Amino acid sequence: MIPLRDENPSATVPVVTRALIAINVAVFFYEIMLGPDLRAFLYEWGLVPLRLVLAARYHEGALLPPALTVLTSVFLHGGWSHLIGNLWYLWIFGDNIEDQLGHVGFIVFYLACGIVAGLIHVLTNSTSQLPTVGASGAIAGVLGDYLLLYPRARVTTLVPLFPFFQVVALPAFVLLGFWFVFQFILGLGALGNTGGGIAFWAHVGGFAFGWLTMRLLGRRLDASPYR
Repeated sequence: MIPLRDENPSATVPVVTRALIAINVAVFFYEIMLGPDLRAFLYEWGLVPLRLVLAARYHEGALLPPALTVLTSVFLHGGWSHLIGNLWYLWIFGDNIEDQLGHVGFIVFYLACGIVAGLIHVLTNSTSQLPTVGASGAIAGVLGDYLLLYPRARVTTLVPLFPFFQVVALPAFVLLGFWFVFQFILGLGALGNTGGGIAFWAHVGGFAFGWLTMRLLGRRLDASPYR
């Protein structure tokens, strides 16, 4: 299912959401410009689980640079579909969360979700020597928060009913709940796989962290899920 838009306008201009989208696009164009040097760049700035594990275990003095990749990897992407898919979700759902948390609170929340998602990926893929990149863990945290705050908000969604497609307005809890369950099931199937692919447990961890953080903070809408 592909969300097209939500029927939940924000009351403020989502400057941080727009800035994050612009930064990710700019970094991606920089990646394209690297040409044959891109592989080395992704290994240097992407999150390589085994490198982080070894740095923490044997080289305490060298821990900081590998640890920084938990953050830098959030702004890297592996291709056009990876970039567009992530930023599309951020564009649809990020404005309402920024509206609730404020500009500063939202950027702190977003980066925290990305870091936690990255660490969970390391825990579940500790022997992987491949770089992991992408904002999906941070954006998953935004989705978890959205599910908690706006479960009944309507999301216009493209639903594949092969061989046809149907546009349906779904409650957010249906769309995002399905997304989370799907990621969890695929994550179970990917356990023990160190050959690359999608970081499903980063998605699950980011989503759960976003939902739980707002739950612990007691954030709720007073009445309607709509502004």
